[in-house]
Amino acid sequence: MGQFLDEKNIGILYTIGSILAIICLTFTPKLLRKIGNYQMIIGLSLINIISLIILAFNKNTYILIPTFIIYLALYSIIYLNSDILLENQSSDSNTGNIRGLYLSISNIAWVASPFIVGLLLTNGDYWKVYGLASLAIFPFIILMSIFFRKFKDPIYMDTPFLKTFKKLKRQKNIYRIFIVRTFLQLFYSWMVIYTPIYLHKYIGLDWKIIGTIFSIMLLPFLLFQIPLGILADKRFGEKEILNSGLILIAITTSILSFVSPNSTWWTWAIILFLTRTGASTVEIMTESYFFKKVDEKDADIISFFRMARPIAYVFGPALASLTIFLVSFQYIFLVLGVIMLLSLRYSLAIKDTR
Repeated sequence: MGQFLDEKNIGILYTIGSILAIICLTFTPKLLRKIGNYQMIIGLSLINIISLIILAFNKNTYILIPTFIIYLALYSIIYLNSDILLENQSSDSNTGNIRGLYLSISNIAWVASPFIVGLLLTNGDYWKVYGLASLAIFPFIILMSIFFRKFKDPIYMDTPFLKTFKKLKRQKNIYRIFIVRTFLQLFYSWMVIYTPIYLHKYIGLDWKIIGTIFSIMLLPFLLFQIPLGILADKRFGEKEILNSGLILIAITTSILSFVSPNSTWWTWAIILFLTRTGASTVEIMTESYFFKKVDEKDADIISFFRMARPIAYVFGPALASLTIFLVSFQYIFLVLGVIMLLSLRYSLAIKDTR
């Protein structure tokens, strides 16, 4: 969508898609009771394929914008569907290991995609990116059909927003980990939207180099999440590792504001790698901790947990736009680093699982 809208409007688009995702997640348990989780995840995946094909080959902005918004909203719902399927297969003693494996497999595509996108965008051929993304969904559908066709749905609870939020607040440790997760998603909302803009428009790097940088940047999601999940299960629990990850995010993200525009591309790659080392640590620890506290019948709480992403994407781009208005673009990373430090108030207060 970047070829049709500037950075300010892209942020607004993410905000609208996130609001739609929150609304959809609120009604998801009702749909789960009527349709069933397996049928729902297959159906939404097929709709996502159609959305990506439209994004690839349609040039009408009035069609592209609502299609992109729908695609953003469906992403959060499919994530919830996957959570329910996975939670049915795991126990508290191996939750960190299973969530780490799941996240690592999921992140293989994220690691490879920036490099591939960099190659495909040599002539600005954005349709190739969306077309390839649509093809990548088919293996996911095949795996779902092989392993979860006979999935038996539990009884799903409704998710009225305020009622579920009050229920979540009564479970203090789950509430705290939800807040930390929201901070993490806020970090993603800034970095996903504004880092490529900064590197391309302000630093002057071409898309091929940016693709290479981002592939290196995302390697921690493959390298560290499985071993960290095992450590959380077998030895340390989540708390100490989680706090270390948050501190690492805050420090390394702040450093980005002070990197010289004349620095080599691998300098950017190393620092961004360290930011994602922190992010991957926080991601697996919040996943592990949360899913040790719930099971598959808690669709209302799981659904609300998955609202962390759209909630962050509602407020994140708006907050970033305000920051850009007040300070030079390069200092949004310093502001983000300070914001991430605030999350320690909640992570330090959780009761560890070991």
